Amino acid sequence: MKILLVEDELKTADYLKQGLSEAGFNVSLARDGLDGLHLALEEEFDLAILDVMLPGLDGWQLLQAMRKQGRDWPVLFLTARDQIEDRVKGLELGADDYLVKPFAFAELLARVRVMARRGKTTIQDQFHLADLHMDMLARKVTRNGHRLDLTPKEFALLELLLRRQGEVLPRTLIASQIWDMNFDSDTNVVEVAIRRLRAKVDDGFEPKLIHTVRGMGYVLEEHA
Repeated sequence: MKILLVEDELKTADYLKQGLSEAGFNVSLARDGLDGLHLALEEEFDLAILDVMLPGLDGWQLLQAMRKQGRDWPVLFLTARDQIEDRVKGLELGADDYLVKPFAFAELLARVRVMARRGKTTIQDQFHLADLHMDMLARKVTRNGHRLDLTPKEFALLELLLRRQGEVLPRTLIASQIWDMNFDSDTNVVEVAIRRLRAKVDDGFEPKLIHTVRGMGYVLEEHA
């Protein structure tokens, strides 16, 4: 699934591109409205994420130009402007959703997936490893047929591990993907979350799937 991301804040743009790429999306990044329009007219996308306050063309102007050229993909606005009239203007111009900064990446990812389903694009919604099964649409996880009761953060953490199964994921990467953008990775929240998730996914089941790689991070895999 291809996403057009138009965002001029350097850290936000790089963070979102990395996070969406890690979640399995193909992301093209533009840092101003004119470059965003050029990409929109030159390539085909499944979904666009647009900041409102952009140099060159603002997000509203960009959306209008895209729609005039027949680019009817779903559009999500990102903005620090939270007045009702601003939201209404974006929706009236043809946007599909509106997310106010600051926001949690997990919420952005959830909204992107909802929009993708509405747009009938193809995204992976089933994950398997050994007897572990995750159904993204039903928000359901089972192990050996037994349903696991996960919190939203635990579900998001397990999804990340399943998408990247077999890869060692550093604490900093996990922190940036699962918690808010300003998350302080010096705390032990990642270790605590992994420990709680492991208790639900691995305790009482074989084989063990969540493993610690000392000094490096965590990996989800079925050891031989």
